[in-house]
Amino acid sequence: MTTLTPTGLAAARKHTALPKANALVEALPWLTRHHGKTIVIKFGGNAMVNEDLKAAFAQDVLFLRHAGLNPVVVHGGGPQINAQLDRLGLESEFKAGLRVTTDETMDVVRMVLAGQVQRELVGLLNQHGPHAVGMTGEDARLLTAAKCYADIDGERVDIGRVGEITDVDAGVVQALLDNGRIPVVSSIARGTDADGGEGGVYNVNADTAAAALAAALGAETLMVLTDVEGLYENWPSSDDVISRLTATELEKLLPELASGMIPKMEGCLHAIRNGVNTARVIDGRVQHSILLEIFTDEGIGTMVVPDEDGIEGAA
Repeated sequence: MTTLTPTGLAAARKHTALPKANALVEALPWLTRHHGKTIVIKFGGNAMVNEDLKAAFAQDVLFLRHAGLNPVVVHGGGPQINAQLDRLGLESEFKAGLRVTTDETMDVVRMVLAGQVQRELVGLLNQHGPHAVGMTGEDARLLTAAKCYADIDGERVDIGRVGEITDVDAGVVQALLDNGRIPVVSSIARGTDADGGEGGVYNVNADTAAAALAAALGAETLMVLTDVEGLYENWPSSDDVISRLTATELEKLLPELASGMIPKMEGCLHAIRNGVNTARVIDGRVQHSILLEIFTDEGIGTMVVPDEDGIEGAA
């Protein structure tokens, strides 16, 4: 029996098509595993300001939606807030890594997050169908926060309208998911003072907000996009990325982490301690990093798992 070998155009097509087929086959068990599950994604870093990365991020989120997953996007907007403050001649001041948020600055934060960053992201997602719905943590009392103070050398310092989340009512987000929508949430929270009265609104850390929402939704995964490859082992003496660690292992590492990674990894720890199955920190500078992390055998970032999962099992 003679076996025919494709030549010419047919051979070229096979050469380019076969890797695509292999990629789909590799993704199949992960598609099955994650089908119907909720994935909360914190959108930040370079992915927020680079046009190609923004487009790739939107494509990834839409892919999740059409593959049968329930993506929820939570975002901040540090670079955009800084730019708008500069245009208005207002100072960007930080203490203990937190933005000092005056009443005037809070107006800018609300305007930029809800009126610029969120609308742009919703627009990108809705280019391919009426999927995304924008909201802030104020809407339907999704996020409630108490006033947060910075700790500087043991002293409690007032940093204005910065809050830490005290309650999450995720009903409105779940209703949107049940209706097939993609919620896009800005990290602003309604405040409540110690007497139970209205405390205005607060600027809250987007990593913290994403983790709290993931826990409240009982999400399968929290995914945090950042500007590094993941959590480094023995940084800065080594740039080896830790691919997987348990909640207890992460808890032991927290005091040694760089300040920029602390809220991200604290968020991962909170999510895992409150019922989320996996939390992942991935490099948002890599196009389609979300798909690479969820739907390939290797993954590309750092995954945190509950203690009972140990270090075995699939990504």
